[in-house]
Amino acid sequence: MFTLRIPGYGELEIEHVVFDYNGTLAVDGELLPGVAEALEELARLVTVHVLTADTFGLAAAQLKGVPCRLSILPPETQDKAKSAYVHTLGNAVTACVGNGRNDRLMLAAGRLGIAVLGGEGAAVETLSAADIVVTDILSALGLFTHPLRLTATLRS
Repeated sequence: MFTLRIPGYGELEIEHVVFDYNGTLAVDGELLPGVAEALEELARLVTVHVLTADTFGLAAAQLKGVPCRLSILPPETQDKAKSAYVHTLGNAVTACVGNGRNDRLMLAAGRLGIAVLGGEGAAVETLSAADIVVTDILSALGLFTHPLRLTATLRS
């Protein structure tokens, strides 16, 4: 479990981190450099989940050996399916990371929403649903391994 008290924001007790795959952890179906190692480090603290429509059919192979729970979702109503997934884990103990329009409900549902503005871009609605916006996935992952970064960004 990841626990952090942030002045003016409250207590974060995160048991699960849910990631979008394409555009967040991967580009064109290929995992970005350094992501597998960073996910392994994060998995020592929380349960890591990856949600995807698997547009390129590469997610399982790319994540082989990475300690995470991969769920392939049907392409229809992904926004609702991702949000429902977060609700089953428990909104109050789940952080969510994504970039696409279909991630906006998931980011809003979790205790902590992180939008990644990477090479693929990010949907404006998703940016609005996030608590934090970062420029790349390694920065998002670093928020958990260097928690004072979260404190610096979220405190009031």
